[in-house]
Amino acid sequence: MIVLGCMDLDLALRTEKPAALKDTSTLDEKREMERWERSNRMSLMIMKRAIPESFRGTMSDEADAKSFLAELEKRFAKNKKAETSTLLSTLVSMKYKGKGNIREYILEMSHIASFAKGLITR
Repeated sequence: MIVLGCMDLDLALRTEKPAALKDTSTLDEKREMERWERSNRMSLMIMKRAIPESFRGTMSDEADAKSFLAELEKRFAKNKKAETSTLLSTLVSMKYKGKGNIREYILEMSHIASFAKGLITR
């Protein structure tokens, strides 16, 4: 999403699709629709390119970037319980091997513990 914001292509994610154009639409309305469609098209291309190829086939072809992102989030939501379990088992099974810096080992353990604590308290 940072890439889209830096390239000024996140318009389709920030705003709703403008109303359909009519014969009486003003030049500003047409320009706004063109900006939104370009933003939407480029956002979809960038997001689809960032997804691993093995998952691309499981995603439906959404028409706009906002709904594509919502479906992606719904489909691949993390399981908090499984992630917490993995972190705690990593923390319990960590051992200092006598090589390297003890400070880095302690900092790594502290980092994993604080991350697990954050997941548990959510």
